[in-house]
Amino acid sequence: MQSRTHFLTAMAVVLVAGGVSACGHIDAEPITPAPRPTAHFSNIGYADWSEDEPSYRFYPGDELEVAVPSAPELSKTVTVQPDGRITLPLARPVMAADRTIDELQGAIAQAYAGTLLRPVVQVSVKTTAPLKVFVGGEVKNPGVYDMAGDSDALRAIIQAGSFTNSAKRSQVVIIRRGPDGRAMMRTADMLAGLTRTGGADLVPLRRFDVVYVPRSGAAETGLFMQQYFRDLLPISFSYAINGSVR
Repeated sequence: MQSRTHFLTAMAVVLVAGGVSACGHIDAEPITPAPRPTAHFSNIGYADWSEDEPSYRFYPGDELEVAVPSAPELSKTVTVQPDGRITLPLARPVMAADRTIDELQGAIAQAYAGTLLRPVVQVSVKTTAPLKVFVGGEVKNPGVYDMAGDSDALRAIIQAGSFTNSAKRSQVVIIRRGPDGRAMMRTADMLAGLTRTGGADLVPLRRFDVVYVPRSGAAETGLFMQQYFRDLLPISFSYAINGSVR
């Protein structure tokens, strides 16, 4: 439970941070090559990033084949319901969401333990629900998106309306649930892919990944100037920023 809380806390920080936008200039800062946390998220204890592919965990909308070799009449195709459960003949509903194949096979076998002598259950994936990812920060339409098939961070950003003018495209943040439930984070360079062929670090996405686009340094400065001089000072006056009068 504690590891899941760490992951949900990290997602909440990103989504709240992505709720404010500001005018600025296209990022022209040097590319940061190493995947590492940025100052926005330095107070969160992230796990080390891993590219290892974790075991698939079921999600509502997934369609499964459940086979019981010792009792073929119990074999059937089932769909994970919105509450995360599947319905089985001659057994109570079984929670499938967020379980791996091995975990679900064990749970179904336990559900049939009172009916069959030595229940052996085989579960296979027939179809999967679309990947659901969160896209926030400096994109035109932040929100939750269903990604059909294999997808990557750049496609998710494009589906969210693409970058705003104030986006820091060279340090897009990806947050993912790690193998132990803790959040992992890395940065990805999307600016290179827009300026040279094959240069982008696309980052294939997994279910519930968070893609967060931070502001450029110029946009951060512009937002500070706007909030300080226009919103905080008790009197209003003009101030020159980048040669223009605000």
